[in-house]
Amino acid sequence: MHNSDDTGALRAVLVALALALAPQASARESLARAPYLPDSGTLAVRCGSLIDGLADEAQADRWVLIRDGRVSEVLPGTARIEGYDRQLDLSGYTCLPGLIDTHTHITDQANETRDLSIYYTRSVEEERRISRRNAEVTLFAGFTTVRNVGAYGGWSGRDIRDRINAGEVAGPRVQTAGFYLTIPGGGGDLVIPGRDESEIPARVRLGVALGPDEFRRKAEEAVAGGADVLKVIASGAVLAYGGIPGAPEMTPEEIAAVVEVGHAAGIKVTAHAHGARSIREAILAGADSIEHASLADDEAIALAAERGVAFSMDVYNGDYIASVGRAQGWPEEFLRKNDETVDEQRTVFQKAHAAGVRISYGTDAAVYPHGDNALQFPVMVRLGMTPMEAIKAATSVSAEVIGWQDRVGAIHTGRYGDLIAVAGDPLADITLLQRVPVIIKGGLVFKAPADRVR
Repeated sequence: MHNSDDTGALRAVLVALALALAPQASARESLARAPYLPDSGTLAVRCGSLIDGLADEAQADRWVLIRDGRVSEVLPGTARIEGYDRQLDLSGYTCLPGLIDTHTHITDQANETRDLSIYYTRSVEEERRISRRNAEVTLFAGFTTVRNVGAYGGWSGRDIRDRINAGEVAGPRVQTAGFYLTIPGGGGDLVIPGRDESEIPARVRLGVALGPDEFRRKAEEAVAGGADVLKVIASGAVLAYGGIPGAPEMTPEEIAAVVEVGHAAGIKVTAHAHGARSIREAILAGADSIEHASLADDEAIALAAERGVAFSMDVYNGDYIASVGRAQGWPEEFLRKNDETVDEQRTVFQKAHAAGVRISYGTDAAVYPHGDNALQFPVMVRLGMTPMEAIKAATSVSAEVIGWQDRVGAIHTGRYGDLIAVAGDPLADITLLQRVPVIIKGGLVFKAPADRVR
């Protein structure tokens, strides 16, 4: 049974305090048992500075009023506030919209890349345990919305999404793609050299298809099963056996068949694509966004800018793979492919940004651990984005890219009351977003200094 709004909000604060004081494992267990009523909070937040996700400048001294989970008003700090029994004094903090990550794998955990055969034996219950932990860690890192762009355990993303929505688990809002749509032996297929394909469980190959008709049917199954975005593997993956990053896998006709199904259902289609040719083909086939885009050429960049197709580019994870992957003995093929693409991708990032391509904030978690999502911010700034542009990439721009601009991505009337805060100015020090002390989702305080809540 769900608690009332007041009890749910108080429980959220108490659990946040428990997280700060208790050992990590017991804190996670405590958090997972807390019954949250989603999007139900009524709260007045006093912000010393406000970055709303839309304006180009921060606003000083603002009240953010949240009623029944949604932002009702944003007022000057001098305004008299009545009718809000619960208030949060963040007058020494900078408030921002809850952050959005458009490229997570919330059902996976980092470092499993060294032995992908783990997916041959993992149980559904283990997937649920991993997903629950990742959801909690991601939320408490400040990411209140994520797009889960596919999973080998095809419906694990949908299941954790539904548990969060039901208030059974603490976690971000999740938009999930279900299973990967990929060709046999392609970048989204779990074929491992030296292992017979008969070992691969059928449930991790739900999206393997060949030809437009098969891909159309698989896409329809994904939509019917609860996917709210579709993911196609247009060209070879870096962290997959065989193939070459950038080499086309799905044909333009196969991608177009998936796009037709997705758009008919009112949902977007994202394409995993490294190479220039596959990027161009995916855009021309109607894909709404491109993941990675590591080897895009000037023509592909210009086409994306012309058609309003966004790039989701993790320009940090190459460093993680190069260092941690080698230390942990990841497959040499993966490390080599990473070395071959990481510098090129950063050049593409700079060119795409200069050309006006929308770049959304996507981390490819869990290539590196969930909770480390914000490590990409300083790399984006180093590569030419202003801190405000990087923040918008993780708020209003990402909300538009995933089609949820009426729900999240800005502290604006009518959108969900999702808000984070940091002590200091992230426009002067973007690394502040790696340590987020205040998390509010749907008007409920999940994390805050105890002396600020009253």
